[in-house]
Amino acid sequence: MEMDSIKEVLEAVRKGSLGIEEAELYFRKKPFMDIGFANIDTNRKQRTGAAEVIYGAGKSEAQILSIVNAMKEGGQEDILITRLSAEKASKLKESLRFEYFEDGRVGICGKVKEPDGTGKIAVVTGGTSDIPVAAEAFHTARFLGNEVLTIYDVGVSGLHRLLARLDDIMSARVVIVVAGMEGALASVVGGMVSVPVIAVPSSVGYGASFGGIAALLSMLNSCANGISVVNIDNGYGAAYQASLINHIR
Repeated sequence: MEMDSIKEVLEAVRKGSLGIEEAELYFRKKPFMDIGFANIDTNRKQRTGAAEVIYGAGKSEAQILSIVNAMKEGGQEDILITRLSAEKASKLKESLRFEYFEDGRVGICGKVKEPDGTGKIAVVTGGTSDIPVAAEAFHTARFLGNEVLTIYDVGVSGLHRLLARLDDIMSARVVIVVAGMEGALASVVGGMVSVPVIAVPSSVGYGASFGGIAALLSMLNSCANGISVVNIDNGYGAAYQASLINHIR
């Protein structure tokens, strides 16, 4: 008997369609699945609303395949794989059916959830070089059930480009801003909108950008209100947080 939430289990017990012993077994089995080199968090969706995601970097193709199979065995059919290189994706496709999005290094097994958020998430970048991080955010947010709008290459070196898309940005429920160099775009957007802004410093830039640290510090020191900051190049983390906000009723 497969159930998607703790509430469903308790309701089944209340109605008498599930016995106490069966419910106890359900909860005992659910916490995680030990496959030797990984512990699969099989009830993360029940606890947090979103199922476990596979971080592909640092894992072999065999490990990723074993984790996917374990997740499916545990009842998770729709699986997101982040930081998956094109080379690994190509090898995995020999034994695993999934869709690969090279722009964000993201693989998706199963299907993308239909949008059920309260509004749109806008993903905005300073430059074209920021798109790989933004694409990770885009695919993650879509996978989590959000309508996503992308607005690329509207950085502060040509502010008129941003102003031309201001209506689109202001129509969003949450804005994700990805920028490298000095990271000023997040402050500019934060000073123009009335919704949460999630800033993602990217590792794009010349030597003194220090691989995104300069942008990170700029965003952390922003004088604009309503801005939160995730780690360098963390498009996934920004999208997850944006999805949580967009699903608040």
